[in-house]
Amino acid sequence: MSDRSDGPGDVLVRVGGTVFGIGMLSVIAVFVPYVFDLARLPSFAYWMAMLMPLGLLVALGGLFADARANTRRRRAREAAAAG
Repeated sequence: MSDRSDGPGDVLVRVGGTVFGIGMLSVIAVFVPYVFDLARLPSFAYWMAMLMPLGLLVALGGLFADARANTRRRRAREAAAAG
């Protein structure tokens, strides 16, 4: 384990990655019937495919939260060193 503590957005990045992965599998499942000329999937599968962009947005939100926290931490360190 590392000595580094989790940042405020780390959980969002992990959750967003998981949701993105589920959405990606759903997108693949939606396109398989078109490739092999099978019966279409129910509408629920298409709604599940919308998890892919949702997961991307959640992960990006986590990345922005981490970047913001790092900026605050760096400014506080610079202020402490200057003062």
